[in-house]
Amino acid sequence: MSFAGATLQGSYSGATGTIYETGFYYGTSSGNLNLQITGDGSNSASGDFQCNITGLNASTKYYYKAYVLEWNASTSSYVERFGEEQNFTTSAAPAYVPTGWLELPRSTSGASLMTGTYRDGTSARNYTYLYDRSMYSSMWVAYPLYADTYSGSNKYSGSWGPATGNGFGTNNSNGYQINIWSNSYNVYLGNTMYSDPFSTSGNEYYARGHQIPDADRQYNQTMVQQTYYAINSTPQIQNKFNGGIWQQLEQAVRAQASTTDTLYVATGPAFDRADIAGTEAVTWITPRGDPSKTCPVPNYYWKVLLKVTRNGSGQVTSACSIGFWFVHQEYSNSNYASFAVSVNTIEERTGLDLFANLPDEIEETVEANSTWQTFQNF
Repeated sequence: MSFAGATLQGSYSGATGTIYETGFYYGTSSGNLNLQITGDGSNSASGDFQCNITGLNASTKYYYKAYVLEWNASTSSYVERFGEEQNFTTSAAPAYVPTGWLELPRSTSGASLMTGTYRDGTSARNYTYLYDRSMYSSMWVAYPLYADTYSGSNKYSGSWGPATGNGFGTNNSNGYQINIWSNSYNVYLGNTMYSDPFSTSGNEYYARGHQIPDADRQYNQTMVQQTYYAINSTPQIQNKFNGGIWQQLEQAVRAQASTTDTLYVATGPAFDRADIAGTEAVTWITPRGDPSKTCPVPNYYWKVLLKVTRNGSGQVTSACSIGFWFVHQEYSNSNYASFAVSVNTIEERTGLDLFANLPDEIEETVEANSTWQTFQNF
């Protein structure tokens, strides 16, 4: 399966006739660009256009050039004009993701999707992600949570940065990610374009919302730094969501981790509910650090938790799960417990198969629990 793709961008100016078509020729050999894709340009005398190409081979160098097809009224013919040949190299195939880890949803395939796992520099796993390059967002992150991972004192003193490794490299980091490391989104709630100058004083705004919180990964500097990769950020309402009810839930999750050997966590955004697909509009915003791109604002956020007990052979003998589902909006209180739902409900709304590595006879029953107190007492 190929996980490689690219977004090609071009522009033109000074057209003397009507622009009939824009696009790109591309291929794997310089001077032999035998593939073509049509762009989304206008028919004005100047403009920008782009194309998203999927299904490319991983770790492969591609060559391309932009073209414009212009109608010449005086000769009643089309004139094709070309840009200079450029090139790019697609990312490597994603790292192997083990199938036995209990936090992992079932694998999802797609031309714009890529997955990988970050580790702490030795053997301990940090988090696994499923990233959609067309949405500039991880559709979920999943990780184990236990005392060693969150009880350290290694708070990260650096800043956000582009993800590296696991399919992200110097040739494609900026192309596949939204630049929120030069600036935050700098977009106020209700707006779609960044504001410059920008001030958070007295204004509600979209923050760089962690999917796996930095506070869950205080074990060492490598772990906590990896939570500041751009792929772990989504635009999240700050004062009455990210810094309110969502933060309170994250603290409650860490408290639950202290009651068991390992707590298994998966969390992510949702843009359009799978059970009512196609009925909801998605807001796309232009961030200050990457004004040539737009990224979507989640309509929802979800989180699922799993506890298990094992026998002397390490086999899972019983389990309990719980989910939380939030409309992405401002909340006047922090009563996260009132938004508890079953994992089955979140699966219906996201289309994901969560905790898919549980034994089938256990998974079928534990994912029906929707009571927070039942989960706490397990």
